[in-house]
Amino acid sequence: MRKISGATVAMILAIALYFTLFWGYDALRMLTSPTYGLEDVWRSQFMFGIGRVLGLGPIGLIKLAAFFATLKLAVAIVCAVHIVDRFRSLIGGKPNSEILEGGLILVLLISVVAAGPAVWSHNFDLLREQIFQLLLAGVATALCIVERSYDRSTPTGETVAATPSGATRFTPWR
Repeated sequence: MRKISGATVAMILAIALYFTLFWGYDALRMLTSPTYGLEDVWRSQFMFGIGRVLGLGPIGLIKLAAFFATLKLAVAIVCAVHIVDRFRSLIGGKPNSEILEGGLILVLLISVVAAGPAVWSHNFDLLREQIFQLLLAGVATALCIVERSYDRSTPTGETVAATPSGATRFTPWR
């Protein structure tokens, strides 16, 4: 059972590293660009799609692009903090997976919002990229849940249940 936990931790770290590197690079590229990344036709297609739906003008599109770049940078920072927390837990302590789960919620929201215009415009290449990111976030979330349930189990493999003091068994519905 210990090998499952090691593989789980390795996969979580790999996914967190992916979002740290790729989303961090993309966010920094967008934030340092004079047009906040709108000059990149491939990566800004969902911005134009959202702008078309919301009826945004040029200034609105630039603000929207800056908003998404900031969200991507926040995800990259959260994932980097989680990686540092994982390495800190090697010295002693327990990693806090809620940090990563918060970042994965942002990944989910950004990917769903970006997938909408790809579906409306029938751009399946852009949709495939968003689905890949959704799958990575889903796998990482599932692995965090597996890790959390593994941490709550006793050494014999039985799950610890909360019972009132003095009770001989636990009955959830009374």
